[in-house]
Amino acid sequence: MDRNAKRRCISIILFAVYMCVLVYFLFFAESMGRSFAARSYHYNLTPLKEIKRFIVYARILGPKAVWLNLAGNVAAFVPFGIFIIPVSGRRFGMAEAVVLSADFSIFVEVIQLLTKVGSFDVDDIILNTAGGLIGVLLYKLFIRIEGKKRDGGAQI
Repeated sequence: MDRNAKRRCISIILFAVYMCVLVYFLFFAESMGRSFAARSYHYNLTPLKEIKRFIVYARILGPKAVWLNLAGNVAAFVPFGIFIIPVSGRRFGMAEAVVLSADFSIFVEVIQLLTKVGSFDVDDIILNTAGGLIGVLLYKLFIRIEGKKRDGGAQI
């Protein structure tokens, strides 16, 4: 097995593990308020409404709630961005990476709405998409650095 095939195989395994962990936290983690108890539909369709609320009321909500909502939604999708290129086996431009991250985030939000586990929040889509984009940028930076090291080029 050549180097690229090994890298892709490892990426697929790590991506599968990441997806399992993500699904657990998004749909089953009771510590995150996820339960299938009788709930009503919760949604926010106003861009930046919840992000602003978390910033304005940060003192009242507490740093943990603010961190989990804002940074957590970004961080949760960084691995998605890191893995989409090696798992798919094709190159993505920034626009394609943003669309894929947004599509996956919308899919997650719709499932949360339909199952009444969590809520559909357009701000989560914005934050998740930003995380996916950061992941793709990190992957491309890693590949660029690795290529320069392999070619004996100048250090960054």
